[in-house]
Amino acid sequence: MGTAAQAADEEPVATATFVCADEKSIVAKFYPDDVALTLSDGRDLSLPQVMSGSGARYANADESIVFWNKGDTAFLTEGSDETMTYKDCVAD
Repeated sequence: MGTAAQAADEEPVATATFVCADEKSIVAKFYPDDVALTLSDGRDLSLPQVMSGSGARYANADESIVFWNKGDTAFLTEGSDETMTYKDCVAD
């Protein structure tokens, strides 16, 4: 399984821009096994897909960064306390 960063020439399955609370945004490029995120604070992240009971869940190895997507909504949590740093995100 490659990550989006490793397979830069691979076309994403889907791309979405989420507009979030607090004038934040997330651009998500979905690949078969992972997601490449560009956050409005300038960070680029690549997260593998992990098990989820509902919707799509992507997380780094220690789950200190988790991106959730269900339908046209999404949010991002960070840290061991799962602080929601990007919330109320809706596909533009």
